[in-house]
Amino acid sequence: MEALIALIVGVLTACGVYLALRGRTFPLVLGLTLLSYAVNLFLFVTGRLTVALPAVISEEAAGYADPLPQALVLTAIVISFGMTAFLIMLALKARAELGTDHVDGQRGGSGPR
Repeated sequence: MEALIALIVGVLTACGVYLALRGRTFPLVLGLTLLSYAVNLFLFVTGRLTVALPAVISEEAAGYADPLPQALVLTAIVISFGMTAFLIMLALKARAELGTDHVDGQRGGSGPR
């Protein structure tokens, strides 16, 4: 199971880096979103999640689930949603101002526009 999760995190990270290095804004936004998914999954898995154990320690419980990774992932999801909305609006504004969605402002290739 650990190998499967490691493979999933690795694939999400690789796809996110590949898309983030593209020359257009929409793949950049998708790449950053995939990277945030990979980090969230990594944080969630490193918390050694347990099944059917309470999150609050009690006297009669045999064990407990650590609520910190869940809280970190929930906070990261909210922050990444806000950043994704900001990046989309920034990309739309750049597209309206520059007339292209390339991150360097050039239409295609290495020459001036």
